[in-house]
Amino acid sequence: GVPRLRISDYYRSLAERRASDSGLTQEYIQEKIKAGNWLMKSIEQRQKTILRVTRSILKHQYEFFEKGIHYLKPLVLKDVAEDIDVHESTVSRITTNKYVHTPQGLFELKYFFTSGIDQGHGEVISSKKIKDMIEKMIAAEDVKEPFTDIQIAERLSKESNIKVARRTVAKYREALN
Repeated sequence: GVPRLRISDYYRSLAERRASDSGLTQEYIQEKIKAGNWLMKSIEQRQKTILRVTRSILKHQYEFFEKGIHYLKPLVLKDVAEDIDVHESTVSRITTNKYVHTPQGLFELKYFFTSGIDQGHGEVISSKKIKDMIEKMIAAEDVKEPFTDIQIAERLSKESNIKVARRTVAKYREALN
């Protein structure tokens, strides 16, 4: 949906007309056309890289896009960088201040990179999923008798079979204000 950039026909014709000139004007026009071409190629390369990164995120987080936050998987920059064969810093730069509209809403590309908590039997659960579950528990609790961190950890274990330490619950509650 992005319009294609191009060098103005006026400047192209000016460069062709002045081809017989051997002065500074000709050099100046040719230099600016080269700079314009370089800028257009750089922008096109950047767009392609953004698309590749986004496709890789989609591949890794496909279930999230289909079913929601409880299906968000732990993902690090390195996973996407290796997938599309670029450096991690490139993925970090590309995902900063870039947003994507998904069936689940509008998200910054950085949102999809999340740590996880190992459940012990090879399963790792996204910290964002756990935060969402804690947030829902807190929203439904009795304000006169709020849950303790231990009670939340026990409910997560009993109701969802998610093992999380009390201090992790405390850290997530603090992050959620």
